[in-house]
Amino acid sequence: MNKAFTKETDSDDDDDAPGLPPIPAGGKNYITPEGYARLRAELFDLIDNERPKVVEIVHWAASNGDRSENGDYIYGKKRLREIDRRIRFLTKRMEIAEVTDPSAHHGSDQVFFGATVRYEDETGQAQTVTILGIDEADSTHGQVSWISPISRALLKARVGDVVKLVTPAGVREVEVLSVSYPAPAAT
Repeated sequence: MNKAFTKETDSDDDDDAPGLPPIPAGGKNYITPEGYARLRAELFDLIDNERPKVVEIVHWAASNGDRSENGDYIYGKKRLREIDRRIRFLTKRMEIAEVTDPSAHHGSDQVFFGATVRYEDETGQAQTVTILGIDEADSTHGQVSWISPISRALLKARVGDVVKLVTPAGVREVEVLSVSYPAPAAT
């Protein structure tokens, strides 16, 4: 077959978000109200601001004639594909999102979704993590997703409990030192 008649595809067009872990089969996409609001704001910004600007650039570039060597047209079309892929991803994630308000557990000493947990390992090193949704956790800020190994080990534990954490280096024991939740919003 002549190569001119084959369809070119971007290998990453099918990947909605290569950097994010998949949601466990049959699992829910838990997310805090703040995380959901950020996803929603990003989606509306892409739809209302970013995409129309790029469409305008592509339209202008297409009107200039030859598209084969027109950088504005080529890169504009590529950026449109990236925006559309992100819009599809955000839409899918928001459809299956289970918004869970962690402030419902305010004052509890048991670890649930949304908890900020301070724990200590066998060596006496203490760490603090906040258990959040897959789409909102940022490890640089001490946030971990609820499907991470440390979260799974800590979930449902109480202050003073010692839990087993399975790591590539072997099983470690960690002790829960404190558990806190955000205060409920005043109505």
